[in-house]
Amino acid sequence: MATIKTKVYENQKPTKEQIEEIHEAITYPVEPDDDCPELTDEQLMKLASMAKEQRAKKKQLVSLRVSPDTLEKAKKLGAGYTGILSRLLDLAINDAEMLERSIKKI
Repeated sequence: MATIKTKVYENQKPTKEQIEEIHEAITYPVEPDDDCPELTDEQLMKLASMAKEQRAKKKQLVSLRVSPDTLEKAKKLGAGYTGILSRLLDLAINDAEMLERSIKKI
C-alpha cells in the first residue's frame, strides 16, 4: 500500500474522495514495523499503570472569589497565571505559619 501525502489547511473540509479514502483506510489491518513495533503485554500494562497515575494526579477545577486587585496582579504575570496561582495555593496551604495567619483574618 502506498503512502498518500497531502496538505490540509485550517478550516479546510475534506473532499468526497478524501472521505472515501479515510473510510477505506479504516478497513486495512495495522501492520507493525521497525518504526512502530507491536507493544508487548508488559509494555501495555506499564502504559495502563502510567495512565492511571496521571488520572489520579489530575487537578480539580474549582471556582474562587478573589479581590479585583489580586486578580489584576495575577493577570500581569502573563500567560499561565492560573498555574502560578495554583502553585501559590499549594505552597500556602502547606505552610503552617501562613495558613494560621490566613485563618485568623477570617
